[in-house]
Order: sequence, then C-alpha cells, then structure tokens
Amino acid sequence: MSKQMPPAHPFDFDAACPDASDDKLREECGVFGVIGMSEAANFVALGLHALQHRGQEAGGIVSHDPEQGFNSARRFGYVRDNFTRQSLMETLPGPLAIGHVRYSTAGSKGAVIRDVQPFFGEFSMGGAAIAHNGNITNADALRRELIDRGSIFQSNSDSECIIHLMARSLQRNIPERMEDALRRVEGAFSVVAMTRTKLIGVRDPLGVRPLVLGQLGEGWVLSSETCALDIIGASFVREVAPGEMVVITAEGVESHYPFRPRKSRFCIFEHVYFSRPDSIIGGRSVYETRRQIGVELAKEAHVEADLVCPVPDSGTPAAIGYSQQSGIPYAMGIVRNQYMGRTFIEPTEQIRNMGVRLKLNVNRALIEGKRVILVDDSVVRGTTSRKIKEMILDAGAKEVHFRIASPPTSWPCFYGVDTPNREKLLAASMSEEEMRAHLAVDSLRFISLDGLYRAVGETRGRNEDCPQYCDACFSGDYPVAPSDMIEKGFELKAAE
Repeated sequence: MSKQMPPAHPFDFDAACPDASDDKLREECGVFGVIGMSEAANFVALGLHALQHRGQEAGGIVSHDPEQGFNSARRFGYVRDNFTRQSLMETLPGPLAIGHVRYSTAGSKGAVIRDVQPFFGEFSMGGAAIAHNGNITNADALRRELIDRGSIFQSNSDSECIIHLMARSLQRNIPERMEDALRRVEGAFSVVAMTRTKLIGVRDPLGVRPLVLGQLGEGWVLSSETCALDIIGASFVREVAPGEMVVITAEGVESHYPFRPRKSRFCIFEHVYFSRPDSIIGGRSVYETRRQIGVELAKEAHVEADLVCPVPDSGTPAAIGYSQQSGIPYAMGIVRNQYMGRTFIEPTEQIRNMGVRLKLNVNRALIEGKRVILVDDSVVRGTTSRKIKEMILDAGAKEVHFRIASPPTSWPCFYGVDTPNREKLLAASMSEEEMRAHLAVDSLRFISLDGLYRAVGETRGRNEDCPQYCDACFSGDYPVAPSDMIEKGFELKAAE
C-alpha cells in the first residue's frame, strides 16, 4: 500500500524508487507492551525502535497513569523521528504502556492518522487499548454486520473490529470481552492490549504471528520478537503459546486458553525474512536458520562460480551458508547505502529512474571478470532482481547466477503481510526456467519447500507427527480460508 510521510521529509526513497520498495514482502506491524516499570512508554519506544523493520509507515503509544488516566500519541514515520523527543514522551506517563509500528496491508490505501494503532475505547468497566499484528480475514463481513447494528467506525483498519466486538460483548470484564470478541475473528492475530491495571497478550489458535513474554526486574514485557527484549535489557521468559491469552497484573501472569486447540501453523517466512536475524524463534536463532537455508540451497543447487555475494541485507546469512557449504569464496559484491531513506532531494524523474542504484552499489573491483552467485531472500515481482542483475553485468561480471533462499512466491498472503495480487507474482505465471529467461540470468534456482523445512529443523509433512508451518505463500495451502477475499472472487488452489 502507498505510504504517506510527514511533510518535513519531502522525499521518500520508497516512493521515488518503487522497484526497490514494491519487490519485497513486508510485515504489517510489530507490537510491544510493558507493565510494572516507571516511565513505561520510554521502554515501549525503545522496543518499537527494535521492531522498526516490521513497520516503518507509522507508530503509536498508549500509556496509563493512575492520576492522569490514558494518554496516547500517534505519528507517521520512524520511531526515532518521533518518540525520542522528551516533550512528547512526557505526555505519556505511567507504569503501563503498549505500542505499535505498522505497514498498512488491511485498511486505508493512503495512510491517515486515524488508522494508526493502538486503538483505544471506553467501556462501561473502563478504558482499553489494543495493538494488533496480523490480518483478520473476515473483517469485511464483521464490519458490515457491526455497522448494520449501529457501530460507527473511526478507521479503515480491520483491527478496529475487535474494539467494536468487545463493546457489544455482554461479558463481565475486559479480558473476557476480548476473548468473546476474538472468538468471532478469523485469520492471524497477535494482540497486545491494556486496561487501567492489566497488560494482555493473545495469539490466534494457529500461532501464525509471533508474540513473546519477557521480564525486567518486577516488570513484564510482551513483544513481537526477542530482539526488542534485548534492547531494554529484559530477559526472555517464553513464547506466548498459540491460542493462549496471558493477563498480567501486579500479582503476576495468568494464562488462559479461550480457543479450541488446533495444530500450530507458524509463519515460515518469519524465519526467511520478516524477523530480525538476532531474534530467537522456537528456540532457534533466526540468523542460524538463514545460514542453514544457504547450506541447503548449496546442496540442492550448486553451480561453478568464483564468488558468492548476498543481496544486502536480507540475503547475507544465506549467502554465508552457501559459501561455507560450496567452498566458493564469500564477498560483499554489492554495498548497501545504510543512510538511503527519506532525504531532502526532490524526487525528480531522473532520480526515479535511478531506481535501486540509489540504495545499492556494486563493488566493481571484486565483480569484474568473475562468475557471480547472487543470493537473495525472495523474488516477488522480479523487478529488483532484474535491476541488480544489470548492475552486476555493467560492473563487468562474466556470469550471473541467482540463488533464492525461499521457494517461489506464487500465492498471496492474507495473514498480515503486504503481498501483491496473485497475477503480479512472477512465480504464479512462470516456471523456474521462464523466470530465469525473464530475468536474463545464467541460472536461477530456488530452495525447495522440503529444503526450507530441513533448514528450520523440521520434516515437511501433513500427518499429525510432522510439525507444520503456514507456507501458503509458497504452497497455496491456506490454514484459514480467506473468506473476505473468496467473496471478492479469489480462487483457492484446486485440491490435488
């Protein structure tokens, strides 16, 4: 979806260089919450900064202070540009706070401040705020029903449905109302919420999106990833289990299981791309998993070459693993401009035509005359891959071979990831050989789905003894039917 940034930054790199921004899958958002710590909002701001990779469009924080009540701040842009100002943070006092960073996959196509989470509502038993990572696949149907019954929506976000469902619930307290509301919701959700005295975390029954529990002194923390615990010095306690609700108060942590138990289907692309490499998922280092993906890729798709080069930064661990397994030297043949983001350069047509060259540059001295293996995390539309290939050839490379650290992305995601329509996915209409010809490279190979499962330490299967991830973007096997999209004409994969 298009992104709207503050006027103070007149140039947005992603807007000026669409090839660089639109050819990657994007996580929708990250969530973070703190209870039992003085100036909790400051810790939330630090946590959101660590989760910035999960959403760079906007962020928000809601806090509660016993004397001042609930306070909130929502801003477009990066956490560092907004929530590091003392004047703003002083408006968010109290020992309890939650926060959210976002991309907009569901909701407004043009960012508006009312779509920025956390959302807040006043109920008969007090106020509550909610931040949601994921996507509600029956949000359109719920929204129509709620509007017909008199609800007035303030945003275009699917997450607001939860607030309205809670308001209409007849349960006795806010955690029970949240349970009642989430039983009506389909899709993927990791929710962090707060009342005046409670911090609440919930994962959907399939556990598609991540959520972890941490502790810092007498305080407790909920976060999308463990890397955000590290930044505030909190210790990792455990993952919130699929289908679990944790309710945290001054007395400690209570655990509830309000949903019918189901087999976990955690998003496998968290291992491939979404999560930070310094996070831990399921007891495994994300970095080590990505390195192992490169090892498996080298076993499956070896080719004679002089250098293994990552497409930075997401292809780096897999490239290291490929190099180690193949014995082909690793080299930083492409250098990423770490400071290329929003600048003060006007987005003229000439700059737009520079495309990925504004963000990536080829190390000509290493590349010239070499047979180069480029390792990237994925190919979505293929536009960036073609640009990078041209840059490598312009630098004098003798051969260019692409190795992709995920299977072909041939199906859209409906569980909280910004994915193009299926007709815009290169792998949806082309074979691997047709994609190779389209990209005009000497060879192109993707890791197999079985190879990806081996890299994450599992064996792919459909029986009860085999752990199973959500791999719908590769396989078309959707663990939750995307009912809103089916209603709009989306066709599921035919049964084999």
